[in-house]
Amino acid sequence: MTWAMGEEERWHEQQEDLVMTWAMSSTLLAWLLQVGGALPTPTVGPPAVQALVLSDQAVRLLALEYRSFQTEFLGCMIGEIRDGVVRVDRIAPADVRPLRSTATEVVPETTCEEAGWTGTVGMIHSHPTGERCWYYFPGTQVPTSDAQSFVRTPYAVDAIMCGAKVVWIGPDMVQKEFAVVESEGGDRGLQP
Repeated sequence: MTWAMGEEERWHEQQEDLVMTWAMSSTLLAWLLQVGGALPTPTVGPPAVQALVLSDQAVRLLALEYRSFQTEFLGCMIGEIRDGVVRVDRIAPADVRPLRSTATEVVPETTCEEAGWTGTVGMIHSHPTGERCWYYFPGTQVPTSDAQSFVRTPYAVDAIMCGAKVVWIGPDMVQKEFAVVESEGGDRGLQP
């Protein structure tokens, strides 16, 4: 009986050595993200995307939303994907409780499809202060929470509205951006 108890105590000591603390797991995660580089693209998922094109209505909505709110807004980009080009016809509001939208974060209650929107090709949200508009921390390949959120979605693109520009990313995890310029006549141009 004494021998069995000694073995059991030794087993528990070994198990305690295997427990990873929060600090250890955070350090390991940071190291893995740095060593691993960019987040891997999914093996099954949306097709490759070379361009994102917004309709006039989508640009007007973004300009209005960006000027109107001091908290982040979240929209469902509805359109189609053809020949590697995502064409956004309109942006529908995501299902977000007002208290779940702050100046630095927005959290939907449901998916776009569960909210009743069909044809969703991606999500777009705003950064009201026009800051931190990137999917990787500057000078690194360490993904931000925006990049990590995108990887967990089934969509072809994710975008951030930042003042007069839209920063976006596709399955290849390469960040791209373009300026949204609206003229007096209401026409808008996309500048790479």
